[in-house]
Amino acid sequence: MTAQLLTGAAEPVTDRTVVGENLSLPLFRTLSGVLAGHPYLKVVVDRAENTWHLLDTAAHPFHVNYIATRILGMDLTALDADLDAFNASVYMDPGRRFLLGVLSLHTEQVTDGRERTFLVLETTEADTMHGELLAFFYEFVRARVDGRLPLLLKPANHGQEEELAAISELCVPRILSHELFGSRARAPLNPGEATGRLRFFRTHDEYTAYAAEAGLGWADIVAMPCLPDDVPRVAGFLNTAPITPLSHTNVLASGWGIPNAIVRDLEQLVDKDGLDGAWVRYRVREDEISLERLDHEPDLRAPAWHQQRIRLEPPLLEDVPVLALHRLRSADSDRYGTKAANLGELHHVLDSRTADLTAFYGRPRPPREDLYGHLAARLGLNAPSLAELRAAAAAFVAATVGAPEGVALPFALQQHFLASSPALQQGIGKLKMALELDATDVLDSLCLQLQHLIRHTPVPESVTRQISQAFPAPADPRGRLVVRSSSNAEDLPGFSAAGVYDSVTTAHGADELLDAVRQVWASLLSPRSVRLRHQVGISLDDTYMGVIVQEYVPASLGGVLVTCDPTRREDFRNVYLNCSPGSPEQVVEGSVLPQQYLYNTVEGGGRTVALGSSGDGLSAATRTRLADLCLTGRLLQSHFSGSDVDRPLDIEWLMTDRGDFRLVQVRPYAL
Repeated sequence: MTAQLLTGAAEPVTDRTVVGENLSLPLFRTLSGVLAGHPYLKVVVDRAENTWHLLDTAAHPFHVNYIATRILGMDLTALDADLDAFNASVYMDPGRRFLLGVLSLHTEQVTDGRERTFLVLETTEADTMHGELLAFFYEFVRARVDGRLPLLLKPANHGQEEELAAISELCVPRILSHELFGSRARAPLNPGEATGRLRFFRTHDEYTAYAAEAGLGWADIVAMPCLPDDVPRVAGFLNTAPITPLSHTNVLASGWGIPNAIVRDLEQLVDKDGLDGAWVRYRVREDEISLERLDHEPDLRAPAWHQQRIRLEPPLLEDVPVLALHRLRSADSDRYGTKAANLGELHHVLDSRTADLTAFYGRPRPPREDLYGHLAARLGLNAPSLAELRAAAAAFVAATVGAPEGVALPFALQQHFLASSPALQQGIGKLKMALELDATDVLDSLCLQLQHLIRHTPVPESVTRQISQAFPAPADPRGRLVVRSSSNAEDLPGFSAAGVYDSVTTAHGADELLDAVRQVWASLLSPRSVRLRHQVGISLDDTYMGVIVQEYVPASLGGVLVTCDPTRREDFRNVYLNCSPGSPEQVVEGSVLPQQYLYNTVEGGGRTVALGSSGDGLSAATRTRLADLCLTGRLLQSHFSGSDVDRPLDIEWLMTDRGDFRLVQVRPYAL
């Protein structure tokens, strides 16, 4: 028994491309493929010949290949040798001969319950058609499509949206990307495949009650409106309410390599096919989400992560001072934690301007030898030398973003604190023994007792003195402070620990500062963090917590970006950005559904994916600033990703009331 949520299309055997014919719905279905659940058809309009080509999608996956070989008589070798110039001639030349686009077929419910079928015409994300060309493209296609089918133009990027703003919707009916896809019933979040038992919860209370009584295991696939950040490691996630690909739970899904998707009509499928508690095979791909009920319990083996062992570099616990963040480098992660060390490295990159931030663009992208020319165009340069390009990239990044000020508390301070209390030492000893004996039934109570002790044990005077001397008093003695975790057991390959440890964003004055530091220290021993580390072989003896202390900076806008498209792993062009008015914590914690944008860091341009809880888009000026921020993230990837320049970054950022960008966290994005 199968509940097929999204399906692909069968490939045709022969090329059935047609030229010059009017388009009927049967012809559309003959030529189309399926992407993200919607039938689609590639279109090429030849202005010189006043005709159009309807491409057989399976036979011609790329517009430019078809134009070059079938219309202009070129061979693919000649096209590849000059691909960027050819692309510019068909996507960016204002007087271009060819107009390239896609027609997709959609349905929507109308007021009386019937479905309305309509077509959407759009270009590619890098297309720079001006308003006159967009109107011509729409009118040309409209005249050749079955008049009974409504046709809407979807601008492919913010530039096209602005061009269309001057054209009446009566002349060019349109639909924006977030209007078309922002509320779609099904969307992939993290690709993958899993076989397990579906556990469906309609409310958070149902989930909490079941988890407390029966527990969730590695063979469970958890489905509910919005999964909590403290969900244990399981086989797969399903969300029945909209979330963003940058939510904590999807970062966990990515790091754990498990499938995750939004399926808003799952409850109907569960009720119809009796899926709750059933064994299922669950697949998530860019163009397919499937949930297949199995007739019998499968013979499952424990997943590979049960044998996975994460290796930590030995922490250094010798006495080192509390240091300002700008004095740290990445090598200091064994004393101050990964997060603090990365922020110190960011200060160094911005201040010294000596790092090569162009390496990502220097990697071959066949048939291109490199993307240096695209980077030069993004930076407004004309044929620079490589040295000039590197200098310009460093200057651009330093002018676009700043690193946060603050101090880092080393592991040694936590060690001195723990050693000062016999009760804490005794509790840690009991917890270690329980972990060695795999006595999971007592882990939670031991962890909670230890956390309570840590929060209420006095901090030794020597530790208090080091913190107070290193962190200058704010102008307002009750000024707001932000206290963040910086463990050596987070932001690691195979173990991101996103949302696992505490940060405190509302500490005021010296007393609350010490309370906040103890809360962050205590989060290292939460039941969830201990279990997650134990599952991957991270020893309690090797795990320590550094702390970052900063003055709070008011933000007009904040959020997270990742230097990839989380739902399309092969995409090397786009950076995915989430934001919301106010501090980035709202986005990180998932307390609001953020605005979502994609920015192309190769050819340029951006597009709106979803407007989130606010329901309003940002101004064109702010979107332009965000494009600069995304390009900065891509450039920083060249440095922070080490030898693998394609390894994306996860960056938490804010825009101050003055309009400046601050990066408050830089870490690898788990893929």
